[in-house]
Amino acid sequence: MMNLVYALIYGSIIILGLPLNVVSLWILLRNYGCTSPIAVFMVNLVISDLLLIISLSMRVYYYVKGAWLLGSMACICFTMLFRNNIRTSSIFITFISVDRLLAVVYPLRSRHLRTTSKAVRGVVIVWLVVLMVNVPESVGYFRDINETNCDEFETPKTLLNSKNSTLKYDKLKMATGYFQLVLLLTLLVVNIVSTVMVSWTLNRRLNESAKVNNKMNVMLIFAMNLMMFIVFFLPVSLIVIFDHLRPLLSCLASVNCCVDPLLYYFSFDGFWKKKEDGEVSLARHESGNTKHREVLNNRWLHG
Repeated sequence: MMNLVYALIYGSIIILGLPLNVVSLWILLRNYGCTSPIAVFMVNLVISDLLLIISLSMRVYYYVKGAWLLGSMACICFTMLFRNNIRTSSIFITFISVDRLLAVVYPLRSRHLRTTSKAVRGVVIVWLVVLMVNVPESVGYFRDINETNCDEFETPKTLLNSKNSTLKYDKLKMATGYFQLVLLLTLLVVNIVSTVMVSWTLNRRLNESAKVNNKMNVMLIFAMNLMMFIVFFLPVSLIVIFDHLRPLLSCLASVNCCVDPLLYYFSFDGFWKKKEDGEVSLARHESGNTKHREVLNNRWLHG
């Protein structure tokens, strides 16, 4: 019964998440390209979500069939796709929070830091590090799994009856699990600090009219980032401690690919419009403001 429930949930995530992310990627590339740091981070976030959706199709297959019949290499590939989404998404969302922090708190002093070239270098390093972590993980998995089971999809009861149940206690597996947990906790702290600093800056610097027009959108993005960590990323990282909750926590974490498009929508003024139209609209809206507020708001909206 639970297999059918998981298959339906994963299938629904694919049906909803695939078009949302494809459309988001098309809009980001067409209207914004990779001309700003935040656009670079968001494009890579979409790519990470699309890779996750690809891996979810195999979870639907497993829960429908009730067994893993695709071999060990396929198991490793789709397991790494899922884990890489959690790691890269959490990092890219943190990059977005830090970028917005610099844009609001240090709009002028951070200009030399918030460049497209540095953003590109940052995401390349992230992908390389994540892939490097996959190497020892894959070696450990390949050594312990066989052609008929896939640890990532197995239920605790199945694992206990498997000859490979000792995999749960493999030192390499535990090390990578705790690495991910520490990484997520560190990134969560960074997001919390960024949220507090931006909130304090907005309350201190912006006048009442600016608060009404901008503060809600600004803080909504930070609130969404914190929600992504608390609801999706952190719980799945606790699998290293609560392994018996693996199927449930993995299913919950997969929903993040359906929520990310909301982040793109609120991060750009006129997300559905061409970049030029958004800039004209923004210029008209800001015509009566001071130069300081123009710099602050333009850097927030356009990266």
